[in-house]
Amino acid sequence: MEMRQLQMFVTLAEELNFTRTAERLNTVQSNVTSHVRHLEEELGVRLFDRYPRRLVITDAGTQFLPYAMRVLATVEEARRTMRFGDEPAGPLRIGAPESIVTYRLPPALRRFRQRHPHVMLMLRPYVDWPLAEPLQNGEFDLAIRIADAIGEKVLGSRRIGAERIVLVAAPKHPLVQRATVRPRDLAGQHLLLTEEGCAYRKKFERILNARGVRPQGVGEFASVEAIKQCAVLGMGIALLPEVAVAREIRSGALRVLPWRGPDVSMSTHVVWHKDRSTTPAMRGFLDALDDTLAPRR
Repeated sequence: MEMRQLQMFVTLAEELNFTRTAERLNTVQSNVTSHVRHLEEELGVRLFDRYPRRLVITDAGTQFLPYAMRVLATVEEARRTMRFGDEPAGPLRIGAPESIVTYRLPPALRRFRQRHPHVMLMLRPYVDWPLAEPLQNGEFDLAIRIADAIGEKVLGSRRIGAERIVLVAAPKHPLVQRATVRPRDLAGQHLLLTEEGCAYRKKFERILNARGVRPQGVGEFASVEAIKQCAVLGMGIALLPEVAVAREIRSGALRVLPWRGPDVSMSTHVVWHKDRSTTPAMRGFLDALDDTLAPRR
């Protein structure tokens, strides 16, 4: 089994197209086809189903993919270590929710860039899917998670702050004038929420469900900015981290509802996989987070 075969397999699994895979790897399509076929013969399984107009990864291919990614990540890490020693260098893949990437990380990113210019930062947004596998196979080196606690035992973590989660609406929304807003007051209201899987959305929906509260409707958005703009236009009540709407609150475009239900706020953690070694780049980024975000002791 050759590294080139693994690289072609992983790239083909991402692209599901021989031509694009060859272009990405600066080779010819027949080379990709040959290497993947030899890998399948060595493993004794079919990694892809080939149809006239499409390519589909098989169950065996899906099962093999994280192992191949892990091998490639380990080899790349070894190369960086041999070349740069303890000096952070090479790619560093950070997974984080959009609100954290946009409103929390920039000071840490600037500090890290100033200290370690040879590291190529790769920020990859995600909602809140299980992190153990992408952290183990190298899809992420580190990830930021908004959660009450980190439940996966294979993950190491460090708390770096708190996220106050607020309900906001346009100034003319009827609930803005209330002295208090309780869960029952949201019955019949239109809510503007992040995608399913978001930790604070799930926590909020559990609060409403436990009290039998049914909103009139729910708008689901992949973009925090889209949620904010819809709320500003009076299209409903948005649930977002306070840091994401701070500017709109200061300008008066949005108002925080006086929520008197159970607290929806959560902690922010940086997490990594315990089975992977901590690279100099990872340690450098953790230091930058400590200097800019972590609560002072």
